[in-house]
Amino acid sequence: MEKTLHNILGEIRRTNAPLAPDALDRIIRARNREVAGPVRYVAKKKLLPFYQEEKEHRPEHWRTWGVSPAEEALLVRTLQVKPRRTASGVATVTVLTKPWPCSSACLYCPNDVRMPKSYLHDEPACQRAERNWFDPYLQVTARLRTLHQMGHVTDKVELIVLGGTWSDYPEAYQIWYMHELFRALNDMGCETAVERESETRRKQYRDAGIACERDDLANWAAEAQARVTAGDASYNETVRNLYACGTHADGNGWAAAAQWQTATFSQLEALQRENESAEHRCVGLVVETRPDAVTPNRLATLRRLGCTKLQMGIQSLDERILAANHRGIGVDRMQRAFELARIFGFKTHAHFMTNLLGATPESDAADYRRMVEHPAFKPDEIKLYPCALVDGTGLVAHWRDGSWRPYTEQELVNLLAEDVLVTPPFTRISRMIRDISAHDIMTGNKKVNLRQLVDLELAKRAQPVQEIRSREIAFGAAANDELSLSEVAYETTNTHEVFLQWVTPDNRIAGFLRLSMPNADYANAHATDLPINAGEAMIREVHVYGRVAGLHQGGENAQHRGLGRMLIERACDIARENGYTAINVISAIGTRGYYRKQGFTDNGLYQQRSL
Repeated sequence: MEKTLHNILGEIRRTNAPLAPDALDRIIRARNREVAGPVRYVAKKKLLPFYQEEKEHRPEHWRTWGVSPAEEALLVRTLQVKPRRTASGVATVTVLTKPWPCSSACLYCPNDVRMPKSYLHDEPACQRAERNWFDPYLQVTARLRTLHQMGHVTDKVELIVLGGTWSDYPEAYQIWYMHELFRALNDMGCETAVERESETRRKQYRDAGIACERDDLANWAAEAQARVTAGDASYNETVRNLYACGTHADGNGWAAAAQWQTATFSQLEALQRENESAEHRCVGLVVETRPDAVTPNRLATLRRLGCTKLQMGIQSLDERILAANHRGIGVDRMQRAFELARIFGFKTHAHFMTNLLGATPESDAADYRRMVEHPAFKPDEIKLYPCALVDGTGLVAHWRDGSWRPYTEQELVNLLAEDVLVTPPFTRISRMIRDISAHDIMTGNKKVNLRQLVDLELAKRAQPVQEIRSREIAFGAAANDELSLSEVAYETTNTHEVFLQWVTPDNRIAGFLRLSMPNADYANAHATDLPINAGEAMIREVHVYGRVAGLHQGGENAQHRGLGRMLIERACDIARENGYTAINVISAIGTRGYYRKQGFTDNGLYQQRSL
């Protein structure tokens, strides 16, 4: 392994650049040919962890290699695994809450009793959550370690909390969960502290008798799962018994765990203040919820918890399809959820599904167009994915009697391509598939490269694509003088929005800002429910693309080049020109310091700057 690294470093020194994948492969293959034996001796994924281990635990020996900081940066670039993980500018960490009864019973939704509603235990993030007892601290530290070993900078972290409807959980659990997320980020600066705390937690769960191994969990849940799949028991009833939801049943390990899974707001806020200057800062915090759970009081609580974005299960805006699929939420309630989320400053991330019972490709295309064009909605981000048939769901009976069928691959690709083409420049399609294992899908799309197929179809059509993800600069680089500032204005039912974006001559996007200017009539009419006053604008998001640059370090590509500061100044000018007297920003905990430098001061749930 060491010899291979020296060979790679030699080539880096010769070229003064990171090695291309084919050049790296040649060096690895050549080294493996030198080593006798039937088993491959060197693999790319093992090289960076080996290098990090040598540097940390054998520093005197490592120093003999004579690796300069610049050479080390090129080495990490060369050996980084899955570079797209942080190409958007932050390291994203997804965690799951423990299983809990769901306030809905949608026809298409999986009923895996080992998971929160709608998730399956074979999905990657779900496997990680289960191995870690759904403990937020253990999930975050495990994921950040893995990203570090893969060569990613993890100073700036976006936390995504999945698990159905966040507000269905007890408030004490919600506060504890966020408390532990921030504790994990704060502790990551000290490996000893993480190891000590992690081992203490593992012992607690083991002593409580809660399993975390795959086979043990399968045996534990097998009988209960069979009853749910057969329709002899409900998901909610079963989960309530297995996880002692809301009870303190004797002998139930989850009931015992609930006794220590609590925290107070004052404890949480202390960790949040610490995170403002921690080595690993939270620059975004996302929770998942249902539109009918979005209320002013709950949004205010989410702000105290540190949240900046809402993922909402919309699925469809067709009342007929919503009813057929037992969604239990009407379009009017969805509209109110979007209006409240916007006025509170949250980024809106809609889950939207194609191929539901009662839908056709034509109706789905019209439904999606309404989502992105109707002023009540116009989400900032969308998860757009096809319905997949999973055993144990109510949709199975409709498949068997022929009243529902999956779209063909070509129907699906054509539909998704049409959806991309009508997506406006201020909206990002974050995903096109769920991470459901092929063996869990009875019928429907099983191709993990569905988005690539859609991209190929779009290339054939040769029509301009404005959707954000398709335009992200990612690993590209552009000098500031190559960028121009474009402003896209649009109306919603309760705000005037301006999407400011730095773009290259070929329309690649290097950074953007979402400015929201509430309608005075709406703000006055709902004054008692809102945390802002009439005459106050809101910055809902500032995002600069490029490889993650470490805190306080000059970054390559777009980060740390003043693009964010210039976006903020222009947003302030626009708000002032439109008669607003102050501007708020829905800052994440780890970005508070940055906004203070831009002239903002702490002001309740937000930071504010006078205009």
